[in-house]
Amino acid sequence: MDAKTLIAKRIALELKDGYLVNLGIGTPTLVANYTPKGVTVFFESENGIIGMGPVPQEGMENPDLVNASAGYVSALPGASCFDSTISFGLIRGGHLDVTVLGGLQVDEKGRLANWMIPGKMIPGMGGAMDLVTGAKRVIVSMTHTAKGKPKIVKECTLPITSIRPVDLVVTEMAVIEPTKDGLVLKEIAPGITIDDVLKNTEAHLIIPESVPVMKLE
Repeated sequence: MDAKTLIAKRIALELKDGYLVNLGIGTPTLVANYTPKGVTVFFESENGIIGMGPVPQEGMENPDLVNASAGYVSALPGASCFDSTISFGLIRGGHLDVTVLGGLQVDEKGRLANWMIPGKMIPGMGGAMDLVTGAKRVIVSMTHTAKGKPKIVKECTLPITSIRPVDLVVTEMAVIEPTKDGLVLKEIAPGITIDDVLKNTEAHLIIPESVPVMKLE
């Protein structure tokens, strides 16, 4: 199983029946493909849609149905499209149960940096600041390292997205929960050891007596 699929499957298990869930660009969009059976989730994209379905199969794309990164999405029966005013009213009004966002760094305080890539043109923050501040729960979807360097760090060297700590970080190696006492290692991925996680993490991790293997379904 590739890293993106593993991350998306694990995050999907955090979703509950009736949730309104924002999916950020990149790997988070894949979460819609793995909603648990019997669970109805309303997926939202900040460019103005509620009712996104799985990523469409090749050849079934509709050029008028895209997410915030202009990637093709599908729409379920009853889906609703609207303008940015309504979309950000939902986000800033605290109506989102969960937002799933990509990340560049998360630090020991649980703060996320996810909008500035060094050496690349900055198109803008988009809705990241609003989403991290406004959603009831924030889940970060990201690879554990980038070019061999840890992305879970003692302190973010990139501009932080919000001073609010995120609620959960899911990587291809582990599930980590920021708490008032620090970052807690909650689960490890299949085939990964605690030592593997520690070697690839700059931040201090709190290791419970028992760390279960990540469930994916």
